[in-house]
Formats: sequence, C-alpha cells, structure tokens
Amino acid sequence: MKWSDLMSKLTTATVLAFERNLDISDGFMAQKNSQNENSEIVPVRIQEKSIRGTISNRLKNTITNDPAKLDAEIEKANLQKVDSASLLEDNDTLIVSWTCKVLPFDGKPNVCNDPNYQAKLLQTVQGYLQEHGVKTLAHRYATNIANARWLWRNRIGSEKITVNVTCKLADQQQTLTFDAKSISIHNFDTQNPELMTLANWIEQGLTNQSFIILNITAEAVVGYGQEVYPSQELILDTGKTESKVLYHINDKAGIHSQKIGNAIRTIDTWYPEAQFPIAVEPYGQVTTMGTAFRQPRQKQDFYSLFDGWILKDNKPSVENQHYVMAVLVRGGVFGASGKES
Repeated sequence: MKWSDLMSKLTTATVLAFERNLDISDGFMAQKNSQNENSEIVPVRIQEKSIRGTISNRLKNTITNDPAKLDAEIEKANLQKVDSASLLEDNDTLIVSWTCKVLPFDGKPNVCNDPNYQAKLLQTVQGYLQEHGVKTLAHRYATNIANARWLWRNRIGSEKITVNVTCKLADQQQTLTFDAKSISIHNFDTQNPELMTLANWIEQGLTNQSFIILNITAEAVVGYGQEVYPSQELILDTGKTESKVLYHINDKAGIHSQKIGNAIRTIDTWYPEAQFPIAVEPYGQVTTMGTAFRQPRQKQDFYSLFDGWILKDNKPSVENQHYVMAVLVRGGVFGASGKES
C-alpha cells in the first residue's frame, strides 16, 4: 500500500499519550534575615489558627427577606480553624527552591496504538523542529523561571526578588542570577545575556544535546514576620474541621509542582484577541477566571489545530504551531477515545 493511501485513511489514534518534558519538583519554602550575612536558613512551618470571624458570605433570599432571621444570621460569629504560614519575627526573606529536569522532545509519544499515525506525527514534529527549533518555547520558559512568576502571590508582596539558576554542564557548575522584578510577566520581550544563556540550557535539554537539570532558588524580601503563601490543599472531605489546609512536605511549607509547572508554561499569547499570557492548555482554560480562551467552535483549540495538521496537512499559523508543540511538551492523554469521554 502506498504512503499516500495510508495518509488518506489516517485517523487519530485511540490511545495517544505524551510524557511531560519539563519535569518539575515541588517547591520547598525556607527563610532567613537578609540583613545578617550569618543568618541561619530555616524551614517555613505551618501553624494552625483558631479564628473568631464574622459572616461575610452572600446570604440566601429566604434569610434576607426575613428581618428577624437576617439579624440572627449576621450577628453570628464565624468560628473556623485555618492553616497559616509566616516568617519568624527576625526573618524578612522567603526562600523557595525547586528543580527542573529538561527532557528531550522529539515528538515521539509515550503510548500510541497506531503505527501509521505515529509515523505521520513524528514526521510533522520533526518538520517543525527543523523549521523553527525550540528557541521560541525555550525563551518563554526561561523568562517565566527568571521573573519568578511561579511564586504566585508571594511575588506580588515582595520588595525585591533574586532568582538563582544553577546548571552543571560539561562537569562545570554554572550559576545565573536574575532580578526577577525587572523581567516582565506580561510579555516575553526581555532580552539579556543571562536570559539567553538560560534559554540555551533549556534548548539543549529539549533537543537532547545535553542532560539538563536546573536548580532554581528565589529569595524574596517580604518583610519581618510577614505571612507567606504555600499551596492550598483541595479539601474533598467536607466533614473536616479545618477550612484551609496548606501544603507541606516533611513539615516544611511547600508549593505544588503542578502550580509551579502551570506558571512556567504560562506562555500562550497566541490565542484569539490575546491580552495577557495564559498557561498552555488544550482549551486555553484559566480556572481562576472560569474561562476557556481557545474555544472549539473557533477551531483554535489544541484538538482542532492538531488534528487538522496531522490528519489533513492543514499547517496552522507559526504562532499556533508553537502552541501545539507546547501542549505536547506539557504532556497529556490526547487519544480519540479520551477526547470524546
């Protein structure tokens, strides 16, 4: 059978999965005093607080329409137990450390149950890599590491943030230092020698030129005794007494690897009428906004672009080619059966 005949009958593999190529650890939170060179670095611990608060949520109409019930309800105390994390009274600097292993990206799926589909997929990805390489993606990932977007709320409340990235290349340890606040989180226009070097390290890892593992540490001056913000756990057991549970690793406050990964892949400025970067997701979902910015009806979602490119040779715009490849770098299950379930 001719290759052209195979292509005309090509359908999406029912089982198709990619492993992530940026393998990110949890973030570990520690603290120190920036004004004391000999300050000891100690972990950030999580404390439980018992709070007597007030009722502030919107009330049901059945209550608001009854003055007696309304008075009784809003006069109640809101008793709750919550987790909290703060620096010690003599420490003013939050330290967050994590690692990122950059794995080779060649377009080969981790699992695929259709050899013909896999062959066309590899051909397409290799064509992209030969034409564009991974420089654009690597630069954007590097920018989000250097600007400390991954500190989330901790970034907003910081006076100054220094990010150090260490990598071992050719048996030589190299360290880059960034002033995170000077690198925008709103665009990817920043260009400087350190950022170019970091992007090059990531590019070397993605193209299998070198084994790359990045050791990343941010030091954020937030103020003595100030509250800091680890990841918050999702409480599935509604019978629990605590209303807020913070993430910790061996009693050290931490940030979920998924949350850091979301920040690093917040590189999609290619969606329709883009106003700010969003995380690379198949439908451009931003759960905090309750919005999907890549709607299937606009044919700008991952599946529409990916299937058109692989099955019909409808090559997307260069920007959307970058987006499709970034979704593959993200990893996930993209088979036809999974898509419809």
